Amino acid sequence: MLLTDDGVSIEARYEPSPGVGAEPSDHLALVVGHGFSGALERPALRRVASAFHQRTAVITFSFRGHGRSGGRSTVGDREVLDLAAAVRWARRLGHRRVATVGFSMGGSVVIRQAALYRKADEIQPLQDVHQGERTGRSAGRTDGVRTTPGDVLGTPREVTDASAGSADGAAPDAVVAVSSPARWYYRGTAPMRRLHWAITRPTGRLVSRYGLRTRIDPRGWAVDPLSPVAAAPLIVPTPLLIVHGDRDPYFPLDHPRMLASAADPSTSELWIEPGYGHAETAASPDLLTRIADWAAAHA
Repeated sequence: MLLTDDGVSIEARYEPSPGVGAEPSDHLALVVGHGFSGALERPALRRVASAFHQRTAVITFSFRGHGRSGGRSTVGDREVLDLAAAVRWARRLGHRRVATVGFSMGGSVVIRQAALYRKADEIQPLQDVHQGERTGRSAGRTDGVRTTPGDVLGTPREVTDASAGSADGAAPDAVVAVSSPARWYYRGTAPMRRLHWAITRPTGRLVSRYGLRTRIDPRGWAVDPLSPVAAAPLIVPTPLLIVHGDRDPYFPLDHPRMLASAADPSTSELWIEPGYGHAETAASPDLLTRIADWAAAHA
């Protein structure tokens, strides 16, 4: 169990680098963030970990409100604290190079976490930027609409946010966001409309708790966290890989393209994968191997 900066216990597993006598300092560690309703012991995440472990050391964990971790899911907001705890653990284990790989909700988390936890020799930890009160107006601004990063960000105001925490040891050396949303409140597809029902309605949260084994914080967001598309340009010079399938039933291709447009082209790449669906469940062994190899080359 890991402990986050806000006191939530997070279940985690470490699989060291393959090979006899492998020293952690010589090998990359991949820290993997699952999608909404995933967890450490779910078959899809174990399959991802197994594929990555063929190449290097792997840390998997359950976000808050998932699996045996404590707390309740905030659906991508305070989950940056969970990821930061896992990255720090990789450093304590001796890994000098650490890359984060996130799927779906986890993809939005790895982008935001890299923006909020900067390396000490680059910049002090950023305060999280919020996008106004959580109201119907906020949802209406972005639902199903193609927007520029400026449109999504709106007129931000900085607040002191616990999720910005201490950057010591928590900054990743490379980031991979797979099947990530670019903006919040997207309801342009049927799966996302069902997901919003599960998150925002009392009956939906009951279904999530007992059907999906995912405990959701009923309070929601007081203010909107920094969106992935607003965070993407802030992680420079950390390398960023954006991976998305052209058959993704949750987020259409304008999401990865928005992220890629917002990111620094000199340190980012966009892979649009033909025939690929969504997140860890649909990721092929070949794709997972290529992701691990990219992280090893860029971290």
